[in-house]
Amino acid sequence: MADILTPALGESVSEASIAKWTKKVGDSVKKDEVLVELETDKVSLEVVAPADGVLAAINAAEGDTVVPGTVLGSVSEGASAPAAAPAAAAAPAAAAPAASGGASVEIAVPTMGESVAEGSIGTWLKKSGDTVAKDELLVEIETDKVAVEVSAPAAGVLTIAADNGSTVTPGQVIGSISASGAAAAPAAAAAPAAAPANTGSAQVSASAHLSPAVQRVVSENNINPASLSASGPKGNITKADAIAAIGAAAPAAPKAAAPAAPRADQPREERVKMTRLRQTIARRLKESQNTAAQLTTFNEVDMTNVMALRAQYKEVFEKRHGVKLGFMSFFTKAVVQALHEIPAVNAEIDGTDIIYKNHYDIGVAVGTDKGLVVPVLRDADTLSLAGIEKGIGALGKAARDGALTMDQMQGGTFTITNGGTYGSLMSTPILNAPQSGILGMHNIVQRPMAINGEVKIRPMMYLALSYDHRIVDGKEAVTFLVRIKELLEDPARALLDL
Repeated sequence: MADILTPALGESVSEASIAKWTKKVGDSVKKDEVLVELETDKVSLEVVAPADGVLAAINAAEGDTVVPGTVLGSVSEGASAPAAAPAAAAAPAAAAPAASGGASVEIAVPTMGESVAEGSIGTWLKKSGDTVAKDELLVEIETDKVAVEVSAPAAGVLTIAADNGSTVTPGQVIGSISASGAAAAPAAAAAPAAAPANTGSAQVSASAHLSPAVQRVVSENNINPASLSASGPKGNITKADAIAAIGAAAPAAPKAAAPAAPRADQPREERVKMTRLRQTIARRLKESQNTAAQLTTFNEVDMTNVMALRAQYKEVFEKRHGVKLGFMSFFTKAVVQALHEIPAVNAEIDGTDIIYKNHYDIGVAVGTDKGLVVPVLRDADTLSLAGIEKGIGALGKAARDGALTMDQMQGGTFTITNGGTYGSLMSTPILNAPQSGILGMHNIVQRPMAINGEVKIRPMMYLALSYDHRIVDGKEAVTFLVRIKELLEDPARALLDL
């Protein structure tokens, strides 16, 4: 048994307070691993484990005042679990997995896609010493483009080697699992007897396999994870599954309307580190503003004919193709035809060269809980309306589920963004570099319009084209947007390639 002692606190400092224990009794620890943080009136100090083993006792609770030399707790050396028995005699078997000394399996950072050299550890869903099952989701690694899930390569006891927020590279070992699957079963059986009074533990264990994004939705909306159906890869519960459950639980919501004490237990300010994706979005948007000579031109389109065509054929279209007929397919068709006619909008600048694209890979901006992503619909010029709707639907679902691949987010030649889904009346979209054009769709609003000398109410939408004036002249930009207006107001022309 090795004692954990309060160290010397510095000249003229006679006492300290326990700020936080990073482990609990029964957890496995490694020599020099930080166990407790102390706060004095001048500095904060970290106290580390004196040896490998199991944290057998905690003698000073958080908030207690201690002096140099005080025994804060003890570690049973040699990873011998029975030493923890005096503190929890009812569950000696529960400590065994944490002390297992069998062969271990490394948890390595997977390949995160072409040109992605590093990522950040998200929130571990388990802690060191916890028992895990094979293929159980352990952590998400955030890159500047996508989130990569890391699952347990084997059953056993987890040891974490990279903390939340750490920067990691492909192939780096971020933890290990001791091959103690046999010992894990008794531990799981013994745990309920050891902590019958913890009424919240069932909720925690039930949600342990959820990703951080799903856990946030579950906790904020008081959803029982056991009630969720899984539609993600490897049987994972996705954020979309959790959001769908919110709607199902909506009738019970009126009960929660009574409290009327906003900010009662909330801080006035909260500092949160930006995710890598958000940092990249911010950097790329600012680089786009700084690099391109951006201008925006506007027009408006009468959506009467598109809406009538959609209303006439939407039911038979869905029965025939298995997908709903939306507006995005009409806009994509119109954009592709306009790009054929004004090739500068489908080009990009590379140094002193202009690269004209003879393919039409349309980026479709999708808002997710982690930020804006722009998956790419490949070869949109070869797709029918049904093909476009299916492709955009699949990309949107993958974006919301965090399942986009690197290939799906690279190589777009032009982007469409639809702020109208959020009620935007007009905006100036920022270019998705290195592209030279982006079309902004907006809300459809009934407005009085002069039609052949008469005032009629029409469903109108403002269109915005932001473009890089270094490569696209004003005449080309205006002509491009007018062409889209013409094709949408007479959709038969787009369908007949006229």
